[in-house]
Amino acid sequence: MLIAAKIFILLVAILHLYFLWLEMFAWTTKAKKVFRSFPEHLFEPTKALAANQGLYNGFLAAGLVWSLLIQNQEWQFYTALFFLGCVTVAGIYGALTASKKIFVVQALPALIGILLLMLNHLL
Repeated sequence: MLIAAKIFILLVAILHLYFLWLEMFAWTTKAKKVFRSFPEHLFEPTKALAANQGLYNGFLAAGLVWSLLIQNQEWQFYTALFFLGCVTVAGIYGALTASKKIFVVQALPALIGILLLMLNHLL
């Protein structure tokens, strides 16, 4: 169960590193293909805002990777739980305010990670 939880933690971290890249470095190029409902004429004027958002995604990824490197099991558990919880809240908020797809892409993998962590912790 712990291995599955760590796989999901890594998956969520990789997703957020992708979001970082997309929002910080590819907002006016590749992001147009990902965010199709966003008006094309707004990509350039919102470049700085997207980069800021990408930076926050990078912090989430860093926290998740950090949680995988912690040797103390209890500290590792709570750190991973905290960062997965942050991702879940962000995903739920994004689903409510921007696109329901955000729940599936962002919150659902984090929720699965939380569930796997909790099951491992309880067993």
